[in-house]
Amino acid sequence: MKSKLLLALAVLLVSGILYGQDSLFRIYKFDIKEQIAPPVMHKTQKAFREAKNMNAQLVLIHMNTYGGTLDAADSIRTMILKSHIPVYVFIDNNAASAGALISIACDSIYMHPGGNIGAATVVDQSGKPVPDKYQSYMRSLMRSTAESKGRDPEIAQAMVDPRMYVPGVSDTGQVLTFTAREAMKHGFCEGIAESVDEVLELANIKNYEIIEQEYSAVERIIFFLVNPFVSGILIMIIIGGIYFELQSPGVGFPIAASIIAAMLYFAPLYLEGLAEHWEIILFIVGVILIAVEIFVVPGFGVPGILGIVAILSGLTLSMIGNVGFDFSGVELTGVIKAFFIVIISMFVSILLSFWFSKKIFTSTVFGHLALDSVQNKDEGYTSSDSGYKSMLGQEGKAFTVLRPSGKVEIGDEIYDATAESGYIEKGQMVKVTGYQTSQLFVRKIES
Repeated sequence: MKSKLLLALAVLLVSGILYGQDSLFRIYKFDIKEQIAPPVMHKTQKAFREAKNMNAQLVLIHMNTYGGTLDAADSIRTMILKSHIPVYVFIDNNAASAGALISIACDSIYMHPGGNIGAATVVDQSGKPVPDKYQSYMRSLMRSTAESKGRDPEIAQAMVDPRMYVPGVSDTGQVLTFTAREAMKHGFCEGIAESVDEVLELANIKNYEIIEQEYSAVERIIFFLVNPFVSGILIMIIIGGIYFELQSPGVGFPIAASIIAAMLYFAPLYLEGLAEHWEIILFIVGVILIAVEIFVVPGFGVPGILGIVAILSGLTLSMIGNVGFDFSGVELTGVIKAFFIVIISMFVSILLSFWFSKKIFTSTVFGHLALDSVQNKDEGYTSSDSGYKSMLGQEGKAFTVLRPSGKVEIGDEIYDATAESGYIEKGQMVKVTGYQTSQLFVRKIES
């Protein structure tokens, strides 16, 4: 830590000599104010890359986080430790769990008067501590990180292990969390400040310019698409498109909309390191199983149930930061939130699909999508198949599968028909219940 501080001071001195007193000390600033996860890791990679390209003399992290996944936090910690540019962090309220690990890796820590740092015990989805092998790894990370920055490794370990006793600092049975003044007293904070400007004043940095992290148009689109509300809309389009395509095979537009929505849903999550290959494949397998259930083995059986489960799982798991099949660093609240986004979006999509399918051809909002002229009998118009009306109540059998449309055989004639509800298998006995526009409506006769 001292070597980097001396380097920063030397850069300041050289800058003043070469460029005069008016030269600006260049600071690259970015925020970590969300759950520590792969997107934050990518944000940090971008920050260090851009800071190096613009010859920044300091990287400043503005932090307020309750923690996150251990793998992402470890990657960020490693980037900070390997950085040739000094890294400061300003804890604006919270640096808990993974946030504490990242903060301790920085060359200097500054805290808001109401800030806290610590509570780095590794927990599972329900908030309970995970087995000791995970805690042991976290203890090692905290110790080695603190040692590399000249801070007390036992205090760092006490932030993970409640059994750790540090005289005058931590009592046995309590995970250590420091307030700003406590952190400053024990060497885990270089100063207490109200703002970034006060941080730089305490660090004796003057004549500076702050370059804040910005995002390109593509990056902004990605962040927009991973917004939970937008993800919910995309899920609605995915499910609605599949529903309409299954109701009217061959139309093309519904399935095209579904495919585009699926790409917009999975692509940004994949680029952000959330969605993995197997989760996307799981979703595709689910769609295939649903199609098999409808077109190959009509009814509602194992393929349909497995398909629904696979689709739900693929969409939900793509939103959370698990690594492969390891969910130890994923919080339960995150899983529940993702699941409810998916399930509510699917439910609303199905309801809207039912409503829309009934209204689209009778509404005039989009113009006359169906022929609405009436050919009255008193004007001389007659139906070529007026005998259909006399078939009400007659029985026959399904000539093809009705899902819900198909053909039925009544007597020696074949007619177009639609099942009133559900699916009717080929050969099943049916009864005519209605007639409309040369189309019979039938229901299955239960044996």
